[in-house]
Formats: sequence, C-alpha cells, structure tokens
Amino acid sequence: MQVQQVTKESKVQDSQLENRARLLVKCPDKPGIVSVLSTFLYKHNANIIESSQYSSDPENGKFFIRLEFHCDNLQEKRPQMEKEFAQIAWDYNMSYNIFYRNQRQRTAIYVSKELHCLLELLWAWQNGDLDTDIAVVISNHEEARSIVESHGIPFHYLPANKDIRKEVEAQQIQLMEEYNVDVLILARYMQILTPDFVNHFENRIINIHHSFLPAFIGANPYDRAHKRGVKLIGATSHYVTNDLDEGPIIEQDVERVDHRDDVPTLKKIGSQIERRVLAKAVKWHLENRIIVEGNKTIVFH
Repeated sequence: MQVQQVTKESKVQDSQLENRARLLVKCPDKPGIVSVLSTFLYKHNANIIESSQYSSDPENGKFFIRLEFHCDNLQEKRPQMEKEFAQIAWDYNMSYNIFYRNQRQRTAIYVSKELHCLLELLWAWQNGDLDTDIAVVISNHEEARSIVESHGIPFHYLPANKDIRKEVEAQQIQLMEEYNVDVLILARYMQILTPDFVNHFENRIINIHHSFLPAFIGANPYDRAHKRGVKLIGATSHYVTNDLDEGPIIEQDVERVDHRDDVPTLKKIGSQIERRVLAKAVKWHLENRIIVEGNKTIVFH
C-alpha cells in the first residue's frame, strides 16, 4: 500500500508540474507592464502563484519581473500562448524567457581535487533541494570518480593544462551536447576556460570563487588574506565571463576571523562558506530566480 501511495502522489505532482511555468521579463519601465502581463495570463485562465518585481528607476529605468503560474492544459495551450506573448514582447520591447516546470534542467559538474563543493551539491541533489538531473561530472583528476559513480552518475576524466586546453574543451563541448546539458557548475574546477568555451555557454556557467570578490581576485586568496590580516573572509558565486573572476555575482557570504587563524584554518572556514554559497546560487538558477542585466544580477529570493 505504501508503494502505491507514493506512486500516486508522484503522478499527481508530475501532473501539477505539467501545468506550471515561470515567466521572466525585463523591459523599459513604464506604467501598465504588470497589467499587461496579468491580463495575458488571465485571458488563458492562468493563476499566478508567485510574483516578484523590481524597478531600477520608475522614470526611464528597467523593469524586472518573475511570475510563476498554473494553467490547466498548459501543454496544449503552449503554442498559442507563446505566439501571443511574442507579440506582446515586441510591443513592449521585452526580453523574456518562459520555463516549463515539467522540463528539468540538466547539469554538469566540473571539479578538480578539492571535493567539498561537489559533495555539497550531491547532498542537496539527493535530498531534493536541487531540482535538476545531474547528467555528468567532468574532472581533470581521478579523486572524485568513486564518489560520483557510487551515485550512478557518469564520470569523465579529462586531463587538462594550458598546452592542450583547446583540445580538451572541444571534448568537453561534445560531452555537453551528448548529455544534453543546460547548466555547467564549476565546483572548484581549477582550470582557466577559453573565450570560445565561455561564449558557447553564456550565462550558463556558475563558478565558486574562494574570495569575497572583488577582494583577492585570482589564485591563493587565503594566503593573501592572511598576509593582509583581514577580519572577514568570504566566497562568491558568479556567472563566468571572459573577464576572469568578474562575471555577474549571484551570491556571497562571509565569516569573521582573527589573528589567531592561520592559512589552513582560513581554508577550512572558507570551504564551509564556499559550499553553502555555491549551493544557493545553483538552486536559484535552477528555480529561474535570476535575471542577468549587464554585469549584475537581479535575484528574486
């Protein structure tokens, strides 16, 4: 009886997801935008179940909104709704995305030798906090193989260095296409990505930097933080761009430290911050809570 009940609940949930979607919009701010969007959804008998909005300036600013809605028979209505909304977007100069809840994003995790961020993501995925299918893990080291394969996730070892970087990235791009990957997560993947690779996945590569950017950009931030005698250390998750460690910031956090903390202690504290910051950033991306605007992000928590 218990198995049948779980199966029934699962079917109900799948049915609900088929009828749910998220709409993200950014456009020039002007009166009536919310009315236009809500009228469009009302016309199709869609019920708004979550709404968040932000204006950079009510006079000549940018308007951002995230709407989640339920609509019976959404998959049947989808072609007509998309056609109608394309015209609305044209009329109001909107950039937009529609995400359908029954289409789970597929993620690839890139990792090197340090596994704490990978382990945090696997744990969050296992307990249902990350609504995704982890399609593959890529690494330039073998340390993560047994952990990854024990979860039934494909693992690919691709040694990488600056001399063979383009060849390796060509293999990585091919794997991303084979596994139909939507999002790339750099969980302490200690390799520089080329512009060609980054451009291939614009605003779809999420990195964790072991520093509270823009402080201590680049390598060895904990050593430099220790020498500087900082009282706060932190971590930053951001989208990867071709400006090293300067992509749009998604999430940051810090912990207080003092003169007693040596470099190994700072690294230990920092790894805890890195884990939670990356997990939050990935979760918000998967929940379509982020709109990128230039080199900034609007994050609807």
